[in-house]
Amino acid sequence: MKKAITLIAIAIIISGFVLRGKISGEKFDSKKWKTADLTLEDNASLRWDMMNSLRNNYDLIGMSKSEIITLLGNEGVTIGNTFRYYLGYTHTGINTGSLIVTFDNGIVSEISVWQG
Repeated sequence: MKKAITLIAIAIIISGFVLRGKISGEKFDSKKWKTADLTLEDNASLRWDMMNSLRNNYDLIGMSKSEIITLLGNEGVTIGNTFRYYLGYTHTGINTGSLIVTFDNGIVSEISVWQG
């Protein structure tokens, strides 16, 4: 019995690591993403909740700037060769997040998510 409980616990832990980042809280919707008023309490974490769905269902690496703008909008902060999109609250205290899209010659070369 003790052995079975231990094996179940190990299976749950391994599953957690495998599925980490794969379970979406909200299905990505480009229109909702672009029009969300993140200052409203109901929308405060909408983009954060869509983040996993976006990363799992769209191959952002290799997209052009115009494709990213069509998908995510143009209101992100542009710094050099990066776009930074505010994601809202992250459900961990008062932390907020950002999606950082890095371009190389107008093509997405890297994406990262910042939380803090």
